[in-house]
Amino acid sequence: MTSTPATAAATAATAATATTGYIRPRPLDDPALRVIGFHHAGGSAAVYYPLARELPSDWDLVLLDLPGRGKRHAEPLRQSLPELVELIAGEVRPWTDVPYAIFGHSLGAVIAIEVARALEHGASSPPAWVGVSGRAAPSFQGHLRGRLYELDDDSLLSELISMGGTPERIQNAPAFVEHFLRVARADLRAVDSYAPHPDRPPISSPVTVFGGDADPRAPKHMLSAWSRETTGQVRQRLFPGGHFYFLGEAFAAFAQQLVEEAAFAARRKAADLPQ
Repeated sequence: MTSTPATAAATAATAATATTGYIRPRPLDDPALRVIGFHHAGGSAAVYYPLARELPSDWDLVLLDLPGRGKRHAEPLRQSLPELVELIAGEVRPWTDVPYAIFGHSLGAVIAIEVARALEHGASSPPAWVGVSGRAAPSFQGHLRGRLYELDDDSLLSELISMGGTPERIQNAPAFVEHFLRVARADLRAVDSYAPHPDRPPISSPVTVFGGDADPRAPKHMLSAWSRETTGQVRQRLFPGGHFYFLGEAFAAFAQQLVEEAAFAARRKAADLPQ
């Protein structure tokens, strides 16, 4: 299709919008692979900053902040998963001009699979690889609605700290706690609103399912059903630990596995082998 000044301007405007909502710790103009990361409920892009040290030098890293935090702190919080997926799929589309992979943890895993589905079935290039972490397969969604967002502040904060992704010292900053809980409630309401359609089309990208072997929110028996979401290959990588098995000293080993899985899938796609 021939580009006109109008379409070129529209594309540039879309790319500029995406850039303002995303963080690139080490931007590359022509990467061998672009990794796009989606964070967990109550989290931010900061959780994946250490990936910048672990990825191959010719890979780009693009990190999302959901509305209401980080670079998007002035934007209204979103409490609907379909609304988030529609928003993010539109923002991600300009980043799909090179081979790309998508990864998400917990809420981010749901966003990752649904954004990949929206992109592929919206006539965009599908990702070379999708990584999902810390989340039971979508077919178990009916068993997962915890309505944590309805808890009072003290109970919700205690629950989030017990998961391991929120440091206890946060309790020493009451003003920050107020903001954090407001963000977390919106995210938790959004993930509880997830209602995957029984006739949803699968994606074609290979999927790797990551998890902690002691994660009560994503037990092993709820991981194998991720195979329903794709016609591509599905692999599993389990690590010692709970819901946030990859944080702290474990991050390097997790990142190594992420790189190996994404690189394996990208090589097969480049060689035009079955996914």
